[in-house]
Amino acid sequence: MIALPETGRLRFADLVKVGLAGLHGRPMRAVLSALGISIGIAAMVAVLGISTVSRAGLLDQIQRLGTNLLTVAPGQTLTGEAAELPGDAVGRVSRIPGVTTVSAVGLVTGASARRSDKIDPAVTSGIAVEATRTDLLGTLGGTVRSGAFLNAATSRYPAVVLGSVAADRFGIAHAGEHVYLAGRSFLVVGILNPLALAPEIDRSALIGWSYAAQLGFDGHPTTLYERSTDSTVTSIRSVLAATAYPEHPDEVQVSRPSDALTAQLAASSAFNTLFLGLGAVALLVGGVGIANIMVISVLERRQEIGVRRSLGATRRQIRLQFLTESVTLSALGGAAGVLIGVTITLGYARYRGWPVVLPAQPLAGGVLAAIAIGALAGLYPARRAARIPPTEALTAA
Repeated sequence: MIALPETGRLRFADLVKVGLAGLHGRPMRAVLSALGISIGIAAMVAVLGISTVSRAGLLDQIQRLGTNLLTVAPGQTLTGEAAELPGDAVGRVSRIPGVTTVSAVGLVTGASARRSDKIDPAVTSGIAVEATRTDLLGTLGGTVRSGAFLNAATSRYPAVVLGSVAADRFGIAHAGEHVYLAGRSFLVVGILNPLALAPEIDRSALIGWSYAAQLGFDGHPTTLYERSTDSTVTSIRSVLAATAYPEHPDEVQVSRPSDALTAQLAASSAFNTLFLGLGAVALLVGGVGIANIMVISVLERRQEIGVRRSLGATRRQIRLQFLTESVTLSALGGAAGVLIGVTITLGYARYRGWPVVLPAQPLAGGVLAAIAIGALAGLYPARRAARIPPTEALTAA
């Protein structure tokens, strides 16, 4: 029992000891009561942490890949038919001031891609056969996982470079294997790493532009990839369609692949509100649980309250005792929740290989929110304990 000073005031250190004594006497109940607060705070911190890490990772990816890549693709004619880019579109675009490099791929219509000649030609696994120029990889800023990209020599022969998805679907991990394209055996000379700005290439089997003519390729590109200086992206985009197809610029679609990553960033942020709402609900449930436990604690400890009041404790001191117990319980749950949320965030950042960026405000706000919830949850039980008369409390005991 903690003795009260003659002044009738309870020192802060004694107040903390009294508040912690209630938790120490019922450890399992304290852990279960703080669990709801921990779950709510952990959910909110993890959502904000993962959002911050994802944003930093996407921004870093966009910065590395660049926002100066534009793509040109055919649209539709006035009659609704598929349009077609001119065969000299690459040369036209390359003459635009500010363009640093331009390359293209062209779909080889009717050519099927198979792992072996024993597979039905209709089973293509969603892999497109495309003719490509040898400067495609440099324009896209891609890298080779295995082997090498097509060059002036290999592009003239039945050699193929597989996109990352195409290689996985074929079950090919290294260059040197053979696949069948349009009924012919092709040597896999290279396998690409994933291309974030050109995911369609990941699902393609790339063959030389000149050799593709032997498979019926008509020489019309289906997609142009253009790089320019950062300062000229906007001006080039405005003239790209008219330059690539002067006769029918309305049948040309121009896009910037990095906009898709930006849209992905915005979409992921839109879900944060939903998850934060779920975390807030869990936090509210945890607060209600603490309030319930504190009310039960007051009923069970009426004898203790009566003894303290008989020894001179004021209503204010009784009220502060139970309020301190509630706030401490909630604060411990909040601290545990912040620790869990930070652990989840760090694990996610390490798994994705993204920079570790922890939001400082949510970390501090999580603990403060827990303390506020604890204060609100303990307010009614504390006032109820303070209003119990000493004689009634001792008689009930």
